[in-house]
Amino acid sequence: MKTYVAKPSEIERKWYVIDVADQILGRVATEIATVLRGKHKPEFTPFLDTGDYVIVVNADKIKVSGNKEEDKLYRRHSGYPGGLKEVSLGEVRAKYPERIIKQAVKGMLPKNALGRKMLKKLKVYAGPEHKNQAQKPEVWEL
Repeated sequence: MKTYVAKPSEIERKWYVIDVADQILGRVATEIATVLRGKHKPEFTPFLDTGDYVIVVNADKIKVSGNKEEDKLYRRHSGYPGGLKEVSLGEVRAKYPERIIKQAVKGMLPKNALGRKMLKKLKVYAGPEHKNQAQKPEVWEL
């Protein structure tokens, strides 16, 4: 028996909408990363982008356990001496709630051009409304 390898022309993409209100961040992020990679499909091929599009709504209502609201820090560096910036999860949630989910999912995707291509198929919205109705997304149950 031979191993099946999907061809880029054979890949069929669907759109899914996921409501993350009152869901745990890490558990939701793993589910989203699985769909973006295409691991839920039988024709999954590791070196091809076989995944589907994901629309995340209610990103501002995501839950975290423990004291992560104050203790979890998002760090970035400007490249200059003393250029380390630290922002807590609570501060990010107040300004840009979409970034919390985007960062969590990004960390679970491959760290290469393929992973960056997969991340572009993730659409995150803070509220319950999204602007991708034309794609007729299906609801993904968690």
